[in-house]
Amino acid sequence: MKKLSARRRHPLAAVVVLLLALAATGGLYAAFAPAGKAQADTSAQSLTIKEGKKLYQVGCASCHGTGGQGSSDGPSLVGVGAAAVDFQVGTGRMPAATSQGAQVPRKKTVYTQAQIDQLAAYIASLGAGPSVPTKAQYGPDGADIAKGGELFRTNCAQCHNFTGKGGALTKGKFAPSLEGVEPKHIYEAMQTGPQNMPSFPDTTLSSKNKKDIIAYLNAVNGDKTENPGGLELGGLGPVSEGLFAWIFGLGALIAVCVWIAARTAKAKKS
Repeated sequence: MKKLSARRRHPLAAVVVLLLALAATGGLYAAFAPAGKAQADTSAQSLTIKEGKKLYQVGCASCHGTGGQGSSDGPSLVGVGAAAVDFQVGTGRMPAATSQGAQVPRKKTVYTQAQIDQLAAYIASLGAGPSVPTKAQYGPDGADIAKGGELFRTNCAQCHNFTGKGGALTKGKFAPSLEGVEPKHIYEAMQTGPQNMPSFPDTTLSSKNKKDIIAYLNAVNGDKTENPGGLELGGLGPVSEGLFAWIFGLGALIAVCVWIAARTAKAKKS
């Protein structure tokens, strides 16, 4: 007992007891709380993937193969990522119609968002790829609209027109209009490059650049009380402007010429 009392009075006794208490607390926390949470998260993710696989086998496997490896009717989905699934299925392009044209068009969605998330989780489990962006990535907060317009005109206007109205491509293909498209889907399209569109990963266009482009499109295609440039003529650029000038401008000049000729002939007769 005397030896024990002497040790308790040692200057480092309090420090040793504190360290032992901290070690015990940390060990208990590591043994119970994180493991339980991680196990719950893993279980929920496994269930999501399992449900996504069921949906895939019913609606997608006939074209893309039973394991997403692809077939003669559809490309491989290994490594395309969750973002590609969310875009293609979320815009109704997939599942595609039996008789396909030059390009799969946007149409009414078949699956709910919860089912799309399950399909995306399953496809993501087949191989790493771009993930579904968060609202912070495509939301308007902190976006530079002027910079977005510059980036859009440099990288996108050649196909989509300078205000995103869309345009024709070769062999019956087309760049779709970006009016009314959800910002998330625009971000995913830039990230994954669907169909005829090239991909713009973060190494080409940063996440901030994509946010700026989306903000620009929202500004030019959103609710507007007035157009500072005057009548936009559909926003189709030089095609509609040239047609307007040809029909109305040249037509007016012809009418003036006819009027002058008629007046001249009448003056000569008199």
